[in-house]
Amino acid sequence: MRASTLARTALATAAAAVAGSVATDPADAWYRSLRKPAWQPPSSAFPIVWTALYADLALTSAAALDGLAGRSAAVRRRYRRALAVNLVLNAAWSWLFWRSRRPWAAAAECAVLAASSADLVRRTGQVSPGAGAALAPYALWCSFATVLTTAIARRNPGR
Repeated sequence: MRASTLARTALATAAAAVAGSVATDPADAWYRSLRKPAWQPPSSAFPIVWTALYADLALTSAAALDGLAGRSAAVRRRYRRALAVNLVLNAAWSWLFWRSRRPWAAAAECAVLAASSADLVRRTGQVSPGAGAALAPYALWCSFATVLTTAIARRNPGR
C-alpha cells in the first residue's frame, strides 16, 4: 500500500472522527437521563472501539484504492464517493443524536450508515478479499449501533 494513499484515507477518516466527536458528549444531562438497554456497552468502550474501527477503515480503504489503480477512473471515483458518503453518514449520526437530540432520526440515519458500511465491505472485498474481511467488523458495529440507537429511541418516546 502506498503511503500517499494511506495518508489520504487516514486524513479523511480522522476528519470524520473529529466531526463526530465534536458533537458527542456522554456527560450531557439529556443523554444521562435517557433510558438505555441493559446490554449497551459502557461509555468507555465506544472511543476504544471507534478508534480501532476508524484505523481499520483507513487501512482497508487505502488497500482497496491501491488495488483499483489499474481500473478505470470511473471505478476508482465510485469507490472514493462510496467512502466519502460513508464518512459523512458516520459523522452525521453524532450530530443527529447528540446535538439535535433526535434518537429516531439518528436510528434511521444509522440504518443507512449500516447499509453504506456493508456496501463498502462489498466494494473492498471485490478488490481485496482480505481487506474486505478485515473491514467487516465496521459494518457489523454500524449494524449494532443501529439496533442500539433504535432501542434507545423506543425506550424514550417523545424525546
